Amino acid sequence: MGRQGVTFASVSTESGLAPATLAQRYGTRDEMLRAALLRMWDHLDAETAACDAQMPVTPAGAIALLAALSDYGDQDDYAEGLLLPREDLRDPLLRLRGEKWGAVLAQALGRRLTQDVERQGKLGRLMASQWQGALLWWGFSRDGSVVDAVVAAQLDWCDVALREE
Repeated sequence: MGRQGVTFASVSTESGLAPATLAQRYGTRDEMLRAALLRMWDHLDAETAACDAQMPVTPAGAIALLAALSDYGDQDDYAEGLLLPREDLRDPLLRLRGEKWGAVLAQALGRRLTQDVERQGKLGRLMASQWQGALLWWGFSRDGSVVDAVVAAQLDWCDVALREE
């Protein structure tokens, strides 16, 4: 559907709220979309915090954390799920939310990868970047499940990146 498919009428159909109610609450379609995406960020922040608290502070825990954040549903819907989050790159407020989440995720991963405080942020960011790359490459091949692909790619990455640790 993408951004162009989001209207007060389409959201009304999905939510059961009248289009006039949505228009009164949000003012514009763009503000309604922004509110929905900010709520998505709230959920992702909470999910990341829960995974951070739950996963062991080991490289295997870092992999498990990313695998837990890698549920993209049905293979056929995978690319559709990427259409709305790209809006986060266009909106300064949403970009800021993404930047903050990325820093939290990098730190959560980095603590699991090394005791060296100076390297934690760098290794965490590199692992997160590799995770996103693994998701992209899986989207092309669709070989196996997305979680299995993420885990395999992260195991390979840890094998190379953490040899010195």
